[in-house]
Amino acid sequence: MSYLFTSESVSEGHPDKVCDRISDTVLDLFLTADPEARVACETMATTNRVILGGEVRAPEDQIAGIMKQIEPAVRAAVKDIGYEQDKFHHAHFEFQNYLHEQSADIAMGVDEGDNKDEGAGDQGLMFGYACDETDVLMPAPIHYSHQILKRLAGMRKSNADSILRPDSKSQITMVYDDDGKPIGTHKIVLSTQHAEGASTDDIRKLVTPVIADILPDGWMVGADDLLVNPTGNFVIGGPDGDAGLTGRKIIVDTYGGAAPHGGGAFSGKDPTKVDRSAAYAARYLAKNVVAAGLATKCTIQLAYAIGVADPVSVYANTHGTGAGSDADLQQALSQSMKLTPRGIREHLGLNKPIYASSAAYGHFGRMAGEAGAGSFSWEATDLKAALTAALA
Repeated sequence: MSYLFTSESVSEGHPDKVCDRISDTVLDLFLTADPEARVACETMATTNRVILGGEVRAPEDQIAGIMKQIEPAVRAAVKDIGYEQDKFHHAHFEFQNYLHEQSADIAMGVDEGDNKDEGAGDQGLMFGYACDETDVLMPAPIHYSHQILKRLAGMRKSNADSILRPDSKSQITMVYDDDGKPIGTHKIVLSTQHAEGASTDDIRKLVTPVIADILPDGWMVGADDLLVNPTGNFVIGGPDGDAGLTGRKIIVDTYGGAAPHGGGAFSGKDPTKVDRSAAYAARYLAKNVVAAGLATKCTIQLAYAIGVADPVSVYANTHGTGAGSDADLQQALSQSMKLTPRGIREHLGLNKPIYASSAAYGHFGRMAGEAGAGSFSWEATDLKAALTAALA
């Protein structure tokens, strides 16, 4: 039967995304100094205040130098997002840094030793997903929601006189046919912070052609089904309008609700944390399955125990669209990539300062290398031949 499905995205200026960007900026600083650094950085942002907390580990002779770089890097990140408001300005907010040394108990479980490989940084389960709804093998509602906000942010940053401000959200409800394929758009909601004095009509005139250009031909809705700034006014926004925290937009970061989520957030975590690295590996595997034509839809789950290297389970589900059995696919996945924390990091090249660019507009559905060498490596489709051969 046909149905409706909705996903939303939030912009880089959303309070939670500001915090994700700050946490990943801190992570990149540590990985620049030491590729083996350990970081779990949480950020809170509110009116004229940014607070960091969490655990880090790096060589003793580097820690002090890295710590001195954090505040200017955080302010530069907030400036790049575009915040120069009276109650949240990159140059004036109060900054507090409570990062401290990583727990020795966690380090003991994670570190490799004479008789053990590097273990997972925590127990947990991670999902990866891919489908053929878009050319980047992502569900259509979340993909187009991201693209709308990304385009509007580019317009805002390129025009000093823009009426747009950093905080915004898009939400798309799509129509799916009896075969589960998207065939059109039902409703669109676009809320964006704006300059004082700009009207809803001003915003509507600005955003409507952008949305129409991004959606596939024939998918744009009529005026009654495009809801722009439904409250009527959105001047107060960002961390001044709503406090932000790292890791509160995990569905925005992944598949827009079209696939399961294990519950772990990504931003601010170094790649020994399988919440992040194994979720990237699961997406990489699922995307290569679909890119190789082995299925039109694929969900993969990995699960880990803290301090243990190999996953405790590997699960694949092609939802009845697979060219072969899911059991055979699971075996092929394990043969094609080493799924220990170190194996994932080395295969995908994750010990690099590549993370700040992933903090907004989704961690998935990007182009490998789009933000510089090594970025979004988990979006590559270079495993197609190996998977096909393993199944053969």
